[in-house]
Amino acid sequence: MTHAELLTRFLLQSLPSAPLHSPAPALSPAAVLIPLVERADGLHLLLTERSRHLRHHAGEISFPGGRQDPGDDDLYQTALRETHEEIGIAADQIRLFGHLPRLPTVSRFEVLPVVGLLNADYRLQLNADEVTAAFEVPLWHLQDLGNYVSMPIERRGQHYTLHWIPWQHRYIWGATASMIRQLVTQTAK
Repeated sequence: MTHAELLTRFLLQSLPSAPLHSPAPALSPAAVLIPLVERADGLHLLLTERSRHLRHHAGEISFPGGRQDPGDDDLYQTALRETHEEIGIAADQIRLFGHLPRLPTVSRFEVLPVVGLLNADYRLQLNADEVTAAFEVPLWHLQDLGNYVSMPIERRGQHYTLHWIPWQHRYIWGATASMIRQLVTQTAK
């Protein structure tokens, strides 16, 4: 799939835009960038591996992103700021498409997944305090729902479905896998 095909499918399936400021009660606003890059064999998704010394979500596979800062105008700016802070890609190297529906997480955040296309020649500058590695996964691998493992769980009285996606020696799971699944579902033929 090319970026033009993805953009067309994404826009045709997009829900009306919701305000980018107010999270659900008792949840903190946050945003992540779902960074796509076009390669010769199609689109790839850029993911990060969080540093192992972090207090929360250490070693997990994730998208660049985090909590909305008071100085952020909106959650799109949060996603772009966090991407620059974590992996060194500046906002002018990213073309935003829009966003997926907000995702409440078990860690008490309401995350806005912002979808964007990176320049193919992007250069990483990893912030070692937050990220130990970054890697690409071909979108075709993520579009095959046979690559997903799903399990229902209950936490704090809430029911969730936990997804895992194996890729090479890593496992993509949790909120990141849920966002990928939403992107894949929304852009399916």
